[in-house]
Amino acid sequence: MTTGTSTGQYTPHTTIPAPLDRPGTVPTSFEGNTRMLIYEELARARIREMHQAVEGRRHARRARAARRWDRIARWAENRSGHYRR
Repeated sequence: MTTGTSTGQYTPHTTIPAPLDRPGTVPTSFEGNTRMLIYEELARARIREMHQAVEGRRHARRARAARRWDRIARWAENRSGHYRR
């Protein structure tokens, strides 16, 4: 417990308010926790970047799959034409 002034009154630790543009950030007054929050924020940024990269590859993969299924459909149509004769 910390006493504030010479009167012996208890003064709680002041907290740093969380920024409004980053919800979920825990306000804190300890440097160790702030350092932890910085590492946490960096980890989240890396995860966001990874998700964006995966999303870009997902579009390319879906386009490639669509072209492949079109090719298979054309092949199947040609193949069925051989059996109709």
